[in-house]
Amino acid sequence: MLHVAVVGSGPSGCYTAQSLVQLDHEVHVDVLDRLPCPYGLVRYGVAPDHEKIKSLQGALCTVLEHERVRFLGGVTVGPGGVAAARLRELYHAVVYCVGAAADRRLGIPGEDLPGSWSATEFVSWYSAHPDAVDGGFLRGARAAVVIGMGNVALDVARMLVRGVAELSGTDMPQAALDTLAAGRVADVHLVGRRGPSQARFTTKEVRELGALPDTAVLVDPAEAALDPAFRDPSGLPGPLRRNVEVLRAWAGRPPHDAPRRIHPRFFLRPVELTADGAGHVSAVRFERTAPDGHGGVTGTGRYEEIEAQLVLRSVGYRGVALEGLPFDAASGTVPHRAGRVLRAGAAAPGEYVAGWIKRGPTGVIGTNRPCAKETVTSLLADATALAERDVPADPLEGLRAEGVDPVEWAGWRAIERAEAELGASLGRHVAKLPDWDALRAAARRAAT
Repeated sequence: MLHVAVVGSGPSGCYTAQSLVQLDHEVHVDVLDRLPCPYGLVRYGVAPDHEKIKSLQGALCTVLEHERVRFLGGVTVGPGGVAAARLRELYHAVVYCVGAAADRRLGIPGEDLPGSWSATEFVSWYSAHPDAVDGGFLRGARAAVVIGMGNVALDVARMLVRGVAELSGTDMPQAALDTLAAGRVADVHLVGRRGPSQARFTTKEVRELGALPDTAVLVDPAEAALDPAFRDPSGLPGPLRRNVEVLRAWAGRPPHDAPRRIHPRFFLRPVELTADGAGHVSAVRFERTAPDGHGGVTGTGRYEEIEAQLVLRSVGYRGVALEGLPFDAASGTVPHRAGRVLRAGAAAPGEYVAGWIKRGPTGVIGTNRPCAKETVTSLLADATALAERDVPADPLEGLRAEGVDPVEWAGWRAIERAEAELGASLGRHVAKLPDWDALRAAARRAAT
């Protein structure tokens, strides 16, 4: 009987646990997470108004409630917690499903000015991640620039113009809801360095912008037409063609007045963030780009500025090195072969990876399922050798000996009840607890 630790309770971690118990009817799995709450980016990354995607929590919950799966929240692996080497002593195998925790940077002057943030910081705030800070994102902001053309960029643009009536039915923390409701952002510029046919968002996401109440989506037809595929999208793959068709429909509409406006902009590369007299970001300077004929763009030497008191960059994620594991800094991943961690080119017995730390920040939530199954297939092929190792009958005792006091499933259920109670007190269905103290206090209620 194998005891396996899965580090990370997001989709990749849950799918790994699911594959393990489905493919081996004796394996026992502990799903460890640094946070007291499970589900990873499904809880703390999916936009609160995307209730269909967030409902995936129900399927992940079924995995974590399996009789041979145990959720252990509040367990840090690495500095300040349980060392990776110690984890290997407690379990026959460890699968790391820790995602990609860092944001890619623009690397331009002014990027660290007050008022300039990563989209992840903004998402963490309105999703009530306990590590989030209230940076006064919207303070004094009349115009915002969102740099990037992926789904996360569309999410944050949408949140900036959503009204309180549309968000009060979500699980957004009350403080973020109040701040967004009082926001005065009228113009959101969604900016990409390439053309409409190369945007990374999905058609469903971009169509949502056109359905927002009291909001106009304004596409400059001349700018978009710098992309030859915008003028004639017939040769594009289906998903990209549908994206372009949505943008073409907007570009063909006469401008109309609305209290809030979203401006998709193309062929603009950020080169500098400039500040006002108080040192706060006031504008983004862009270089106009042009297609190079090979799928990329080249600079034209022409520049323009877009006024903004809030700048959110959404240009991708990177994996972070884990203490005790090898790391490829170029790709931001752990070197592996079919999920087996490689040390000096050889498979490290009992160490595995799945999800973004394995393959990089690519794909959608469902991509994690086959990724996890590949890793689990490798692990179970090694099962005979792994089972020869002597590990404790119950690894939880060893974790507690390291000073860990895990939040078990009953503690998480207590957090859920506390969030429902908080929501009811505010006249809402549910409202997330916004900080570590509130989460820990709720989890402790399970013990009493």
